Amino acid sequence: MGKNDEVATNKVKADSKQKVKDKAKRKSKKDSQLVLRLDKEERDAFVDLCKDLDTSAAREIRAFIRGFMKTHAED
Repeated sequence: MGKNDEVATNKVKADSKQKVKDKAKRKSKKDSQLVLRLDKEERDAFVDLCKDLDTSAAREIRAFIRGFMKTHAED
């Protein structure tokens, strides 16, 4: 194995470890659920659009909630 191969392998290993740490950190923050009712067609269209945009429905809903709370926060 050449030096460049070794450097690339170490980078992949470091990136993988960081992803595991990041995932564990994110997972520990989310300990509650919000249940809502939607029309199946509306839900499916939203999920499909999120997939097309390379994101998740949950991520976009969390972003909406955070933005809404920031907009309406009392100073």
